[in-house]
Amino acid sequence: MNLEDEFCDILKKARFGQEHSLKSLAELTQIEASGLEGLEKGHRLPTKAEIQHICQILHLRFHSLLDITLEGWAPHPQPGWTTQDHLVETILGDIGGYEVKGYLLTDPDTKHTLMIDTGYNAQQMLATIKEHELTLIGIGLTHGHADHAGGLDKILAEWPVPVYLGNGDFDLLPWKPDLASLKIPTDHQKIALGELTVECLATPGHTPGGFCYLTTHKAHSLCFVGDTLFSGSVGRSNPFSLYPQHLQSVRQTVLHLPKETVLFPGHGPPTTVAEEQGHNPFG
Repeated sequence: MNLEDEFCDILKKARFGQEHSLKSLAELTQIEASGLEGLEKGHRLPTKAEIQHICQILHLRFHSLLDITLEGWAPHPQPGWTTQDHLVETILGDIGGYEVKGYLLTDPDTKHTLMIDTGYNAQQMLATIKEHELTLIGIGLTHGHADHAGGLDKILAEWPVPVYLGNGDFDLLPWKPDLASLKIPTDHQKIALGELTVECLATPGHTPGGFCYLTTHKAHSLCFVGDTLFSGSVGRSNPFSLYPQHLQSVRQTVLHLPKETVLFPGHGPPTTVAEEQGHNPFG
């Protein structure tokens, strides 16, 4: 599976986050502005020297970006244990041709399930719950953007469960649930899911109220990271002023989890903490 972001995406996210204009970045990297603009538009691949100059100015990890851009790095395939007994069901959605992922995390013993984002595909979420005879106990939103929360009204109409959403993201929701159903988690708050325990991790940066959801099953750790982190990249900081906080969430929270932890992002392939420690330019 292809990575969510290419070099051009990574360059733009880092430049915008650090509030560099094309002109100022061109001067600092000694790359012509027209050439830099071409790189941002994906018209060509950068040279090794250009990657090095850009990484020095934008404080990105050179060897990680080199591996992604010129060496074809990709994470290992999703481990088989994550799908055994329907532990994790990945639901694919589409918004304007842009693929988005939501998940059902299910305790195999009780068949209680926690929805992690809607995947912009309420119909498939509800169909999967029905097909596997699951009991939905809550919806954990990683953030409030439409591609991750769209269809919430349809899901709550059938399953009136709590909705967990970080403080500051309510106004981002395309449809606002009744406040009685809204639960604003605190950092490290626990959600009981049958025999499993899901820990809410505050990871502001992509949005002000970003959260990740961490659990352990049979000594295996897995974490749903939304757009806080992609394999080989991160989501765009919204607003850009959150960029320093975003990097702190990635470096001090997500990448501080056990190395074998499987990470499930909102876009692109799953990965692991170890893979991202070695290959994420923002890490």
